[in-house]
Amino acid sequence: MNSNDAERPVATPEDATSAVSAASDAAAAGWERQTLERLAFAALEEQRAARRWRTAVRLGWLLFFVALAWMFYSNGAVPKEPSTAHTAVVEIKGEITSDGEASAAQVVAAMRDALEDSGSRALVLLINSPGGSPVQAGIINDEIARLRAQHGKPIYAVVEESCASAAYYIAAATDRIYVDKASIVGSIGVLMDGFGFTGLMDKLGIERRLLTAGKNKGFLDPFSPQTEAQRAHAQTMLDQIHAQFIAAVKKGRGDRLKEHPDMFSGLFWTGQQSIELGLADAYGTLDSVARDVVHAEDIVDYTRRENVAERLVKRFGAAVGEGAARALRTAPPLR
Repeated sequence: MNSNDAERPVATPEDATSAVSAASDAAAAGWERQTLERLAFAALEEQRAARRWRTAVRLGWLLFFVALAWMFYSNGAVPKEPSTAHTAVVEIKGEITSDGEASAAQVVAAMRDALEDSGSRALVLLINSPGGSPVQAGIINDEIARLRAQHGKPIYAVVEESCASAAYYIAAATDRIYVDKASIVGSIGVLMDGFGFTGLMDKLGIERRLLTAGKNKGFLDPFSPQTEAQRAHAQTMLDQIHAQFIAAVKKGRGDRLKEHPDMFSGLFWTGQQSIELGLADAYGTLDSVARDVVHAEDIVDYTRRENVAERLVKRFGAAVGEGAARALRTAPPLR
């Protein structure tokens, strides 16, 4: 027997058990360490994400206020004192509404800028609109008369494709109306439209539960039957607004009108027919009116248009409004 073999200790079952236990303890310690490391990294990543979010929110508010400042200071694109005589133009395009580019606030402000400019020799309203709000059109109509008297400069209307309904309400106040032979002009009338679903609801067995304080508060509700009294009241309103429209046209056009039985019936006419009826004066375009009527071929556009900042602000406001609306939906609405 080798002496070294005699000195080597003999492994016992207890030693093997201790080794296994030590290995298990080491593995458990490694698992715990890995778990703690994962938790620490997750917490660190969450803090980083929170910081990024706060930074993004702050940057968003900064951009919002920069956009506001830009909106208030970026409308000075038109020179205040042009060095040469020119024809001023303000566009009225699309539907005439209180919150669009063809609103009374936008159009009147642009007209005022154009007529206050010492270089402008006349103002041309370049119209391409199917109509819209009679209130907005009435405000512009009144302002045309006031601004013309205040500044002593002529105001003309030039019609492109369409000058109908509320758009013609505006044009009627100008000194002269120029059209293309194929333009659409007129539609001197007023309408109030909607739908009624009461018959369909009866067939489907649907009951409308509408609570009001005031018997006419649900007036024109599409899911409730319309009474004769309500119909008569609505017709009276329409007739009154129609009469205001007719009076404005007669005042603006005067003796030039060659009244036709259907002139104020809501029919519309071609540019050629409108000249024959006295609803318009002559053929013309923006360039031809500037050249041959105003005798100032240079054209300066004073139209107020939404810029990028204004669109951004509107979208931001719409998002805030939508959030508020969601919050209010928990309660029954009162109108």
